[in-house]
Amino acid sequence: MNTYYLSPSADPQRSKKLEAFDKLLTIMDELREQCPWDKKQTLDSLRYLTLEEVHELSDAIIEQDYVELEKELGDLLLHIVFYAKIGDEKRLFNIETVLKAIADKLINRHPHIYGDVKVSNEQDVKENWEKIKLKEKGNTSVLGGVPKSLPALVKSMRIQEKAQGVGFDWDKKEQVWLKVEEEIKEFIRETDGNPQTIDGKQRVEDEFGDVLFSLINYARFVDINPENALERTNKKFISRFKFIEEAAKSEGKEISEMRIEEMEELWQQAKSRE
Repeated sequence: MNTYYLSPSADPQRSKKLEAFDKLLTIMDELREQCPWDKKQTLDSLRYLTLEEVHELSDAIIEQDYVELEKELGDLLLHIVFYAKIGDEKRLFNIETVLKAIADKLINRHPHIYGDVKVSNEQDVKENWEKIKLKEKGNTSVLGGVPKSLPALVKSMRIQEKAQGVGFDWDKKEQVWLKVEEEIKEFIRETDGNPQTIDGKQRVEDEFGDVLFSLINYARFVDINPENALERTNKKFISRFKFIEEAAKSEGKEISEMRIEEMEELWQQAKSRE
């Protein structure tokens, strides 16, 4: 059995990194004792702030703003240390047990590194990971570990990845695209029917969900992250729309006063500037 994780680190900066982490732990202790705001925080009160930090981190990654990314990583690390401090106060867990738990998990889920398991490629690693995770958590379903509170698009990605991890998947991207076309046809058929009834609207919504799910699946096959792709499109739309608004203001108009043909012309101008 390999014991790489017991070997001394080859990183000459390791002592400085540990010193910096120790400084953060010390500051957290002091803030918790002396700062009125920090003293007041609970696991629940930090939760929504953490979600905000994760989204800010995501923005920095999408924008490839590495200066901002460094800052956001620090903010997120602060939250982890904060949760651990509160857990320590409640005698539930602490930063040591948190770090030991993740280290043990990584060792257990990488038997091809820390054990005798042989793998040929990335897919073998992912399949082993899902099988080990299933045993660890005692889930009765491979999909049992997908958080219920995940946004629907991200949840679809994780569901499909987990199903793939146990071999439930298409062989070729062409097969997946045929499924996309099939779902689009079913969606159009429902919208051409009687979508104004309650049942009709539900069927249209169901079929639209199937279209989205199949498109997300195809994105996975062509190595596209649909969350990132959609966010980039959102940003493009915002940028182009703001261009139209600024153009309207320069003409002394409100955007609502412009004809659609004028807006379309400005839209194309904004597009050509990108």
